[in-house]
Amino acid sequence: MPLISKERLIIFTRYPETGSTKTRLIPLLGAEGAANLQRKMTEHTLSRMKGLTASNDFTIEIRHDGGNEEVMKQWLGSEFEYASQGDGDLGCRMKRAFEDAFKSGAAAVVIIGTDIPELTAVDITKAFAALKQKKMVLGPAKDGGYYLIGLQKNEFSPDVDDLFTGITWGERDVLKKTLKIASDFGLSYSLHKEMDDVDRPEDIFIWERSQILGHRDVTSNGISVIIPALNEAHHIADTIKSIGYGNNTEIIVVDGGSIDDTVSIARQLGATVIEGFPPRSRQMNRGADAASKKTLLFLHADTRLPENFDRYILRAVNQPGVVAGAFELRIDSPVPSLRIIERIANWRSRCLKMPYGDQAIFMFSNVFYEMGGVPNIPIMEDFELIRRFRKKGDVVTLHQPVITSPRRWLNHGILKTTLINQLIVVSYFMGTSPDTIARLYGRGKGITGKDR
Repeated sequence: MPLISKERLIIFTRYPETGSTKTRLIPLLGAEGAANLQRKMTEHTLSRMKGLTASNDFTIEIRHDGGNEEVMKQWLGSEFEYASQGDGDLGCRMKRAFEDAFKSGAAAVVIIGTDIPELTAVDITKAFAALKQKKMVLGPAKDGGYYLIGLQKNEFSPDVDDLFTGITWGERDVLKKTLKIASDFGLSYSLHKEMDDVDRPEDIFIWERSQILGHRDVTSNGISVIIPALNEAHHIADTIKSIGYGNNTEIIVVDGGSIDDTVSIARQLGATVIEGFPPRSRQMNRGADAASKKTLLFLHADTRLPENFDRYILRAVNQPGVVAGAFELRIDSPVPSLRIIERIANWRSRCLKMPYGDQAIFMFSNVFYEMGGVPNIPIMEDFELIRRFRKKGDVVTLHQPVITSPRRWLNHGILKTTLINQLIVVSYFMGTSPDTIARLYGRGKGITGKDR
């Protein structure tokens, strides 16, 4: 058997033989129609996963039921590795697949099926990133099962065989039973986002919807602009308009419970709005989970991007050694003393490699998840996030500026705001907890926030 790479994605599928494939859909589609759907869904899944193999540490194996290696290669191509699922129920076959991969040298393995049409490469990237922090990852399906399961090699032992035994596959309690088994064995786990699968006649609309929406594939060089917001009706329109439309850019506003017109304005301007809860770190992570593009850009709701920002970002993140970046800071006010604030911020950002959130921080999504996402703290989340990036590679500051509102300096006073910012940083370095800092200084007066 060929040498297995560090990360292994195993795709379970079935050879589309008429009459024995997707049998529950035969009453609706007919035997040939059901087999054809199986073929299309498998090809759809693989089209979204092929970009993952660009890494030398990543391989894809197709475990098939029915057919043989020769006909599978004729159908799907020779760039993948193939193996039969073998005998037994689904649990037995998954257990066998994990064991084979780990014995061959894989360090982390994720298994998926082909009946989740909205599953993308970013979801797989997130799953493997989760396995760097947890022992198991699961993707819940809305029917009570799971569409994805991943394990670390050092956690796969006879002790967890029960993950795949004693379960009636296809019932609505599969996920619940699996989580209980994991808890009983002390197996830490991460839950991925819930998705719909296509298994019954009433599920056909899920497949049709995915075809209408098209492939929002994370392997494209698009940018997901994520805007945490709370009562930003006075600024959100200008911020969204500065992003523009097209160029494979999506806009995601994560609202933290606004009581003004923030949500309606964002929707009218074409942004995707999802509900979130403060603090900003939680909103940022919610937005990242909903993102479908390869590059993430976190933008404050009162900050405007420069023209052609997408070109500058994509050029920067594709430079060797670069893991993250931000723009120069410009404050939208003629007050002379704010020019000093700008110069200090840009010096710190460029020389110390420490940009803050109001400079619009960007990075590849896979690097973001490798770093564990945004730290779940009530203040200093951007500061801590950049500190983690600096340990991995270079953090660049682009010469083009973003333009941010002067409100926090003007509302609280320029000198007072600057002193509070420095006290927050010193307190954090001295080991004061973020919760205590947030209580002492207030979320709205620190380096990481506006009037929130």
